[in-house]
Amino acid sequence: MSENLDDRIARQTPLLERLRQSVAGVFLGKAEAVKFALVTLLAEGHLLIEDVPGLGKTLLAKALSRSLGCGFTRVQFTPDLLPSDLLGTTVYQQNAGAFVFQPGPIFTQVVLADEINRATPRTQSALLEAMSDRQVSLDGKTHSLGPPFFVLATQNPYEFEGTYPLPESQLDRFLMRLHLGYPDRVAERMILTGHRDGEPVEKLQPVLTAEQVVELQRTVRSVRVEESLADYLLDLVEATRDHPDIQLGVSTRAALALYRAAQALALVSGRAFAIPDDVKQLAVPVLAHRLLVRRTKGSSGEAAEQAVAAIAQTIPLPG
Repeated sequence: MSENLDDRIARQTPLLERLRQSVAGVFLGKAEAVKFALVTLLAEGHLLIEDVPGLGKTLLAKALSRSLGCGFTRVQFTPDLLPSDLLGTTVYQQNAGAFVFQPGPIFTQVVLADEINRATPRTQSALLEAMSDRQVSLDGKTHSLGPPFFVLATQNPYEFEGTYPLPESQLDRFLMRLHLGYPDRVAERMILTGHRDGEPVEKLQPVLTAEQVVELQRTVRSVRVEESLADYLLDLVEATRDHPDIQLGVSTRAALALYRAAQALALVSGRAFAIPDDVKQLAVPVLAHRLLVRRTKGSSGEAAEQAVAAIAQTIPLPG
């Protein structure tokens, strides 16, 4: 007898709780960031973490990757990094008398792209096919990635020297963009005492296998979304295209990303169905980085987030 959705979610909820506790145990005081990171993973998306240096961007990525029993590679993005350094290259092996493909660090399951906007746009763009189609095409051959395949990227604010803006097409490949902000005093005190004996993240052990991650991702696609909720989601999306402060609204790919993220948030919350609050919570982190806003005195990223937040407050919730 096949397992129904409610029973499957009841069985998988303890797995997700173990993963959440593993990450939150070393990444202190940021429960929402941990939750949204799990949502991105389960929705088969990629996560961009943007903030000033020293606030734990890399720590969150490392904690999540170490908690998963998946292949992991960290790539430090620098201005001299080439696409071949990331994807790999074909070299001639004299012993074999043939050209042999040498895969790059992207050929793994979890990739930490550290300070991604310190690399040139050319190298950033090398990730496009991998993130979108889970494959790499080189020298006329296509090489598959994963499953799972998950890119965790960190970036510094554009005001910092030595950074290159991510192209809009690259930003659109990230399901979600998060800002961490400063921890509160209690959490910061715990961080100080927790590092007396070394880095706590180095002691983490995997709590989920790659097969379990893939099974959870399949479950997400079965989470129920009522038609009225899908219409509410589309109302949000369409409102970004008519807003006076937004030059270019979000695409259909963004609508699909918000739909899948809402399903994943429902699963993380232990539900077999999505609710309007799932969509409303995710509107800013999923949609804001995909917008082009009109000229503004402040940061364009902040303006986009404010516009999406205002839209989410004005669109009536479904009955």
